[in-house]
Amino acid sequence: MDTTTPSIGPAQRRLTARQLTMWRSLMDTMEELSRRLTAQLQQVGLSRGDYLVMLTLSEAARHHLRSSELADAIGWQRSRLSHHLGRMERRRLVRREECPTDSRGTVVAITDEGLRSFRLASAPHLRAVKHYFADALTEQQLEELESILDAVRARLADPD
Repeated sequence: MDTTTPSIGPAQRRLTARQLTMWRSLMDTMEELSRRLTAQLQQVGLSRGDYLVMLTLSEAARHHLRSSELADAIGWQRSRLSHHLGRMERRRLVRREECPTDSRGTVVAITDEGLRSFRLASAPHLRAVKHYFADALTEQQLEELESILDAVRARLADPD
């Protein structure tokens, strides 16, 4: 019998106590980081969702995207995005227009007022990200985290 490749029994397929502790720590840390960054954005009148939408639009060519592309880019369902965009439109942060190449589609564009709000929020938001995240880690830890995140993303991309 070949003993170099041990079989994996049912108990070995479960999370170890250490793995479970690290998972819980990751969830708790991400929740607290999210809470603090969200509170910082709310000080300038934006939600985390507002910032995510405007960040994505600000990075897009001519500051607009098809609604379906925007939903895919931020990982939201189209109905969630539609409701959120309605709230943002009422505050004049974005506007929706008919897609010039597809009458069934909608294009979402960030307005001048939206760009101003986004720029006003970005400096303090990025300072908070630097303070709570980047400054807490050494260069070596950042490299290790990059490797860890690459491994998790690769697993997520694996169809199982």
